[in-house]
Amino acid sequence: MTSKQSHILEYLICCIGAFAERFSISNQQAYQHLKKYQALDFLKKHYDIEHTLSIDDAVDDCARICQRHGGDITL
Repeated sequence: MTSKQSHILEYLICCIGAFAERFSISNQQAYQHLKKYQALDFLKKHYDIEHTLSIDDAVDDCARICQRHGGDITL
């Protein structure tokens, strides 16, 4: 695993935890939701920009991406 891949993985884990906390769900439920509704793909694709934002902003972005793809968690 490259250094950048390791940083991306750490970032995704942090975002999953923050998403879980915000919506009062387990980390596993958050992971499944973010994966199913393409938010993890979004974070990976846009890591270079997203990781410069606050975690709260990243969670907001994830919630919006999930909503656009049929996810039922709202802000």
